[in-house]
Amino acid sequence: MTGDEPTPTLLPAVRPRRVVITHVDPEVEGGRFPAQRIVGDAVVVTADIFADGHDVLSAVVRYRHEKDTSWSEAPMQELANDRWRGEFRVTQVGRYEVMLQAWVDRFATWRRDFQKKLDAGQDVENDLQTGASLVDEASRRVIGPAARDLALRAALMRHRESRTEKARERAIEAAQSEQLVTLMAEYPDRRHSTTYDKTLAIRVSPERARSSAWYEMFPRSASPEPGRHGTFADCEARLPYIASMGFDVLYLPPIHPIGVTNRKGRNGNSKAQPGDPGSVWAIGSAEGGHKAIHPALGSLDDFRRLVAKAREHGLDLALDLAYQCSPDHPYVEHHPEWFRRRPDGSIQCAGNPPHVYDDIYPFDFETEDWEDLWEELKSIVVFWITQGVRMFRVDNPHTKPFAFWEWMIAQLQRDYPDVILLAESFTRPNSMYRLTALGFTHSYTYFAWRTSKRELVDYFTEISTSPVREHFRPHLWPTTPDVLPEHLQTGGRPAFIARLVLAATLAANYGIYGPAYELCENTPAGSEQFLDSEMFEIRHWDVARPGNLSELIGRINRIRRENAALGRDGGLRFHSITNDQLVAYTRATGDLANVLLVVVNLDPRSTQAGTIDLPLGELGLDSSQPYEVHDLLSDRRYTWQGPRNYVELDPSNLPAHIFKLR
Repeated sequence: MTGDEPTPTLLPAVRPRRVVITHVDPEVEGGRFPAQRIVGDAVVVTADIFADGHDVLSAVVRYRHEKDTSWSEAPMQELANDRWRGEFRVTQVGRYEVMLQAWVDRFATWRRDFQKKLDAGQDVENDLQTGASLVDEASRRVIGPAARDLALRAALMRHRESRTEKARERAIEAAQSEQLVTLMAEYPDRRHSTTYDKTLAIRVSPERARSSAWYEMFPRSASPEPGRHGTFADCEARLPYIASMGFDVLYLPPIHPIGVTNRKGRNGNSKAQPGDPGSVWAIGSAEGGHKAIHPALGSLDDFRRLVAKAREHGLDLALDLAYQCSPDHPYVEHHPEWFRRRPDGSIQCAGNPPHVYDDIYPFDFETEDWEDLWEELKSIVVFWITQGVRMFRVDNPHTKPFAFWEWMIAQLQRDYPDVILLAESFTRPNSMYRLTALGFTHSYTYFAWRTSKRELVDYFTEISTSPVREHFRPHLWPTTPDVLPEHLQTGGRPAFIARLVLAATLAANYGIYGPAYELCENTPAGSEQFLDSEMFEIRHWDVARPGNLSELIGRINRIRRENAALGRDGGLRFHSITNDQLVAYTRATGDLANVLLVVVNLDPRSTQAGTIDLPLGELGLDSSQPYEVHDLLSDRRYTWQGPRNYVELDPSNLPAHIFKLR
C-alpha cells in the first residue's frame, strides 16, 4: 500500500432499521423498574414512532404475563405529530412484560398512493401489479384458508394485457376491499421491523390495592375494662364497630413480645415504672421475637381466629413489619453478628441524634453475614403469610437498604403475588419514590403536613401528574400514633372532619389511627406528639362517647364505595375558587359517568365563602342548562346554573361538601 488508498468503509453488521421508537410511556427510570397497575386496568402505552420519508407505518404493543410463553398483541394508532397509542388490559396479578414493535407498512403505503392516483384519474395498471405482488408475498407467509384467500385476491388484481374494462373494475374493487386490508394487517411483512430496545414491565397488584380504608388499632388497648391488657378476643368484639364505619382493613401495630431492658415509660420517659408495658416497637423478649405473639394478647390460634373473624366482617387484617429488636430479642443472643458494635464492645442502639432509643437495636445490613440476615427477615413475612396475613405496613423502610427491599419484594411477589406492602416512609421525596419503584404497593405521604390550599394543590398535582404517578400509589393518613400535626391540636372537631374528608377523597387509599381519631384526641405533648401516647401505655377508649365521628366516617366510607370516581387514583382536578381558605377539586371517572365535586373549608374557626368556577363541558355538563349538585354529606340538593356558583361552609356544622354532579 502506498498510503494514498482510501480507508475502507465499514458497513453496519446488520441491515439498519428505518423506524425509530422513542419517548415511551410508561417507562420508569428508563425501564429499570416496572410501572404499577391493578388487575383489570387498561394499560395505555404511548411512544413517538417515526421514520425517514413518507411511508405509512404500523406498530403494535406486545405483552405477556410472566407465566405465559406466547405474546399477545394490541395495535397502536397514530395520534398526531408522530405520537402513537396502544392499549391492553391486565387480567392477572403478577408481572407483565411489554415490548413495542413498528415497521414500514409497504402494503398500507401502496394502498394510500394507489387511492390517491385513482382519485386523480391516473392510470393505475402498474400499481395494481405492484399491489398484487405484495399480496402474493403475504399469501406465502401464511398457511391455510387465509393463504388461499390472499392468493385469489392477488390474481384478481394482477395485470393482464387482455384485461377488459369489467376485469379492470373487478381488480380495482379487489384492491380497495376492506377484507383485503384486514387480511394484510393481520399478516404484515415485519422482516425489517424495529423493536424497542427495552423490554418494559408492569407490576399488577390485586384488586384490594386499588382502594382501601385502613383502621389502625392497638390490640392491647381494646379491652372494655380500664386497666386490663387487651386480647385478640377483645379485638374480635370490636370488629362490628370497625366494620360499621365501612373500613376495609384492620391494621395492628406490632403484636410481638416486648423487651424489658431499657424499656420506655409513659410518654417515652427514659425509665419505666412498674407495670409500664413499653413500646410495641421494642420487639423481642424471652417469650420470643418477630414470629411470636405477646402472651397477654393470646395464642397463635387466637390470632388466626381473629384473621378469620375479620374476614367475616369484610375486613382484611394487616400487620406491622418492623425490622428492629429490643436488647432482649433472641436474635441478639443467637446472631450477635447481625448488630453493629461500638468501640467499647456494646451494641449500637437506635437513635436520631440527639435522641437515643436504647430500647431498640437496629440490624446491621452491612454485616458479613448479610445473606443469612436477609433470608431470616424474609422468613418473618412468610411466617405471617402462612397465618393468613396478606397485608403489611412496613415501619421506616427508608432506613434499610434499597437492594434488600428489591430482592425481598421480588421474592415475595413471585411466591405470593397477592401480598400488599405499605411503606411508612416519611423521608425525602427521592427515597419515598424509590421504594415504590422497587415494589412497595402503597406509600405514606406528606399529607399530614400539607395544610394550606397552595400546599395541597401543589403536592397532589405533583404526585398525580409527574412521572412518579406510574408507581407511587399514595396512602393518606391525617395522624399516626407518633404524629399529631399542629392544625389538629388547635383546630378541634372541625379540623378533624376537614382532614378526614381530604384524606378520603384526594386518594383512593387512606387510613386513620383509631379510636383516637374518631374521638378527636388532640392533647399534645411536645411539638407533634400525643400526650399519654398509646405507643407507651395501655389506653382505655370509650368508642361510644358522645360527639365521636364514627357515624360521619361511616357515611364518608359509604360515599367512597358507592362512587367509582373515589375508588381509584386518577381523575383529580383542582378548580378555581375565590377564597384561599377554600379548596375545590373534582374526582371523575374516565368516561365522566361519575363526577364528584369536593369543597373543603380549611379554616376550622370561621365560616368561609367563595365563588367556584367549573369547566362544565369538560365535566360532561351542558353549560346552557341548569344542573343538580347533591351534597352526599348533608343529603341536600341544589340547582346550579352556569360555570360560576357560590358556596359557603360553616365549620361548626360541616366544613366540607361532597357534591355529586348530575
